[in-house]
Amino acid sequence: MTDHTTPNLPSRDFSATAAFYGGLGFVEGWRDGGWMILTRGSATLEFFPYPGLDPLTSSFGCCLRLDNLDAFYAVAALAGIAEQRHGQPRLHPPTVEQSGMRIAYLIDPDGTLVRLIQN
Repeated sequence: MTDHTTPNLPSRDFSATAAFYGGLGFVEGWRDGGWMILTRGSATLEFFPYPGLDPLTSSFGCCLRLDNLDAFYAVAALAGIAEQRHGQPRLHPPTVEQSGMRIAYLIDPDGTLVRLIQN
């Protein structure tokens, strides 16, 4: 196995988190009362329980680097995640940023910012 990292993100409710990310193609690899691991291909997201989290003030985030940003974004849109400026979950469409990287944004139901970055 090569070296790798995985983000550790909050979840107010593991079942709700698994259902949300399941709509994006992630599957459960592990769950117990204190930890949950979801995978989609070679991408892994790990979650810890945070039942008292206020999604409107959450400062959690991670980057999901994708070979096909447009395909993933389409899956998110088909899952019913709306492009909007407020609330969660929500999407912000891909743009080429000043860095030259093409990035979209997903805010999950717990207020976590997931940067969707084109490889």
